[in-house]
Amino acid sequence: MEADVRGTVLKRERTRDAVLELIESRSPGDAIPSERALCSLLGVSRPTVRAAVDELVAAGLLVREHGRGMFVAPAKITQELVAGDRPLTVPQAAGAWSSRLLEFTTLQAGARVGRKLRMSPAAEIVYVARLRLVDGAPMAIEHLHIRAELVPGLSAQELESGDLYEHLRTTHGVHVHEAVQAIEPTVVTRAEAKLLDVPELSPALLFERLTSDTAGRPVEYVHSLYRGDRYRIVSRLALGPAAEVAPDREGHHPGIPPGDFAHGDAITSSTRGDIQAGA
Repeated sequence: MEADVRGTVLKRERTRDAVLELIESRSPGDAIPSERALCSLLGVSRPTVRAAVDELVAAGLLVREHGRGMFVAPAKITQELVAGDRPLTVPQAAGAWSSRLLEFTTLQAGARVGRKLRMSPAAEIVYVARLRLVDGAPMAIEHLHIRAELVPGLSAQELESGDLYEHLRTTHGVHVHEAVQAIEPTVVTRAEAKLLDVPELSPALLFERLTSDTAGRPVEYVHSLYRGDRYRIVSRLALGPAAEVAPDREGHHPGIPPGDFAHGDAITSSTRGDIQAGA
């Protein structure tokens, strides 16, 4: 019995690898053979093919279209994390990024955000919700909470331009320096699914970030929801000493849309289980 189970698992894994090879040899939007054709091509049963295909659909690598067939999914937006004491540098994310403003208002911080920003719950913050798009397709929902005293006259145009931290530095004299960020898996609600154009309860990545200025004062608290089927994080781990490399200041930091921090002060980033105010 155990040998049969192992054989089934191995057969499914080999089927998955064969379909992955087909995907990797094609471009996004290209069709792949039907399940029936794959059974004949690979010499396996329909349930084995379906299980492998279901896994690849759930992973965001394949797309099923009713009545049309199966197609290679759009390429994922890949972001790289690097380790070390030097400022965080991240290669530019693919695609053209843009913003759509969902909400922009001034309100009281409240207890939770007040604790994170080390300010009174009654003090005012600027609350912003933005939908981030890549090549016109929705990629993430951002919720920004910025100390209102630091950004008098902050405009919707500044927020829609995508280069928020450059505006903070040049227009408001706020020099961001450090970002402490946590990343964890989650699923989208019905409202979030509608904005991101994905099914309800689809997998997503939740980013929480606390940004401080050069004096260590919290500037903003952000939580962002990124599509799990289109966004992934790759870590580069330093396992030994290497020659120093000049920092590349251009790039899209994970959870931070392109443009933000791109021309501002260096940031260091660490992943923690929880973000604590004043970290």
